[in-house]
Amino acid sequence: MHHWLLGSIAFAALACNTTLCQTIAPSTPGLRPENWTTLSLDKSNLPLDRDRGPVISRIEAPEYTRELIRLQWRPADPIDLYVVLPKGVKNPPVILYLYDFTSDPARFRDDGWCKRMTRNGFAAVGFISAVSSERLRSPRPMKQWFVSELQEALASSVHDIEMILNYLPTRGDLDVKSTGIFGQGSGGAVAILAAAADPRIAAVDVMDPWGDWPDWLKTSQQVPDEERALYLTPDFLHKVAGLDPVVFLPLLKQRPVRVQQVLDDTVTAQTPRDRIAAALPRPDQLVRYKDWAALQGAYENTGLSAWLQAQLRPVSDKNALPRRPEGKGRD
Repeated sequence: MHHWLLGSIAFAALACNTTLCQTIAPSTPGLRPENWTTLSLDKSNLPLDRDRGPVISRIEAPEYTRELIRLQWRPADPIDLYVVLPKGVKNPPVILYLYDFTSDPARFRDDGWCKRMTRNGFAAVGFISAVSSERLRSPRPMKQWFVSELQEALASSVHDIEMILNYLPTRGDLDVKSTGIFGQGSGGAVAILAAAADPRIAAVDVMDPWGDWPDWLKTSQQVPDEERALYLTPDFLHKVAGLDPVVFLPLLKQRPVRVQQVLDDTVTAQTPRDRIAAALPRPDQLVRYKDWAALQGAYENTGLSAWLQAQLRPVSDKNALPRRPEGKGRD
């Protein structure tokens, strides 16, 4: 294992066991503050006994049923969860979708997206990460965003996934033993951390995940130059050291993992991209595309979710339902 990775693991272990890393969410009367230093839901201080949220809307299409469920476990931070079920499939396996923090939840309401994601008999479950534009509400200062609150954004989003995984079995219409996760950008970083925290995630597929925080924050074009120095301070880096995907990727060696990287992506530069790749348990878990056109060409042949679906489908069922490419569309 590379010496920098060993150092990162040691530093992360130290960081999460020192008083300097004990940052928690603001206090709310009657509730213990959320603990952002841990990926463990049991130690997060979130209420674990939440009832099923209300169904806000339900759409019946010929190929799928889409529900919007509103869940909440933090004051003033409801989560809109989209659950899309394929028609004619009893207890389908599940894929969670968490795109970049800039993603518009309208994607989950798009008829084409719902058709593509459920076409081969899988349920699609989507939501928006913490500290994203869709979930930023007063009295939070307007200057705060996903990167400025990176520790909170990562830890809270991981806790959200674990709470969603608690909710899904209560529905009684999903095969939660076969659950995968797709993450893109910031959502890819969260997906890696969530899989490390929760063994219920059986397979992980991420595209251009963020990670290797010291170099990512130093080089990413996602970070405005006028703010960059704020995120390179020892205190800021110390808080996120224990939430770095390069630390947790090696721990996923017992599960199917794929990291996809587009080489002309400017959000994650070459050095952090290479360190994320080096942290994979096996080199064959890495897929690289020279540019976005190459990525689109690959997806036109296989679809966004084909790899995850192949990992989640039981061996006895792999020939039971014809697998078709998802086709073109904004995935």
